[in-house]
Amino acid sequence: MAQELSVVLGAIAAVLLVSVVAVRVSVRLGFPSLVLYLAIGVLLGEAGIGVEFENASLTESLGLAALVLILTEGGLTTRWSEVRASFWPGVVLSTVAVVVSIAVTGAALHLILGFGWRLALLWGAVLASTDAAAVFSVLRNISVSRRLVGALELESGMNDAAAYLVVVLLAAGSTATWVDPLLAVYELVVGGLIGVTFGWLGAWALRRAALPATGLYPLATVSVAVLAFSAGSFVHASGLLAAYIASLVLGNSKLPHRTDTLSFAEGLGWLSQIGLFVLLGLFMSPDRVLDAVVPGLVAGLVVTFLARPISVALSLTPFRVPWREQAFLSWAGLRGAVPIVLAMIPITEGVEGAHQLVDAVFVLVIVLTVVQGSTLPLIAKVLGLSKPGETREVEVDAAPLDELGAVLLTFTVPDDSRMHGVYLRELRLPTGATVSLLVRGGVGHTPAPTTRLQEKDQLLVVATEQARGETERRIRAVDRAGRFARWRGETGKD
Repeated sequence: MAQELSVVLGAIAAVLLVSVVAVRVSVRLGFPSLVLYLAIGVLLGEAGIGVEFENASLTESLGLAALVLILTEGGLTTRWSEVRASFWPGVVLSTVAVVVSIAVTGAALHLILGFGWRLALLWGAVLASTDAAAVFSVLRNISVSRRLVGALELESGMNDAAAYLVVVLLAAGSTATWVDPLLAVYELVVGGLIGVTFGWLGAWALRRAALPATGLYPLATVSVAVLAFSAGSFVHASGLLAAYIASLVLGNSKLPHRTDTLSFAEGLGWLSQIGLFVLLGLFMSPDRVLDAVVPGLVAGLVVTFLARPISVALSLTPFRVPWREQAFLSWAGLRGAVPIVLAMIPITEGVEGAHQLVDAVFVLVIVLTVVQGSTLPLIAKVLGLSKPGETREVEVDAAPLDELGAVLLTFTVPDDSRMHGVYLRELRLPTGATVSLLVRGGVGHTPAPTTRLQEKDQLLVVATEQARGETERRIRAVDRAGRFARWRGETGKD
């Protein structure tokens, strides 16, 4: 038994190490890493080493758990200041656009491939939502306006809930009634409220907790988001939406050891993506996939060039979004982990033709990820939406000193920051805050008022709890506008 366990653990560790190296390779080649994860799964499966894995129910359960962690990472790393202006467009994209995409895709596949209406709409529902993991990883490396990035991040974080509801209803085979729309509204609204509640209470508790180790804060934060998912599911609301909203609230609160929490969540997000795509590769049978190539490509063309543009246009035209931005948003509808999870539901429900849907998703995810993911920077440039050289804003991390009623704030002066060249006294931090340490080139210094800040300087600030908020705002203000931030009307608020 112990020997078998050691073999399994060794195999898992080896797969993770290879997948981590694959990330580096994909970045160098400009190639989406999830395709490499799929390849690893195929090599491990019956077409390669010979590992047989056909448990759709287990794949669905593990996939849903991975999706919760991916959404948690996405919510924690989304800056509300960057997405606030895109909130309502994001909400409409995550609801109305999903319904429109399902209808258009279902109708097209019914006419082109001759699917029955139930199966055709199932295909549409599985392929309707953009993928959080793909969007978060790809878009944050593209220099486009914050409004575009914000709309896509909110859409990809929230639209999984709507698509999941439709897939479950269609897979169950129940006859649609007037109650179903009301049920969908209940699940989304209550799921959102649960997310806000858990996020606010979790942030309040974490700020007041005196945990004995730094590493416990990231664990507690992620646990709050997962608990929100469980609470939402328990009351038959949208657990996925609850987890994302809770994470969004937590990520934009003044959490202790925020940087450590984000790093931990990012690692969990990568682990979830790796597990999902390796599982899909294992689940695939080369013989079945060949039969699904044609319907998969047809569905991909319908979704990319028909359903997605129509749904984006109908959703965003009322907001007067320019056609260039609509075109970019249409092309940026990346698919990845979400269709994999959703495609497993019809199999576990015994829907006829469900295996072909899973195989088609395998084909479609590879093709669309390679084509769309690799061409997004070019599309942004062609449409005139690229904004090269956008300055990265300073990140301030905090650690509590409960017995003193104080906090330690740490930050690094970013490249191209207007804080570069500012004298320490010109930071004009509020009463109750002082810079106690400056690290430059790996060497620590006790700074003087005449010390001049430089890019990549690391600073440690000690502040009372009462002065913390004003201190963070002042640091952000000087980072954005320099020593004359107040004269320029810059307050440092999000």
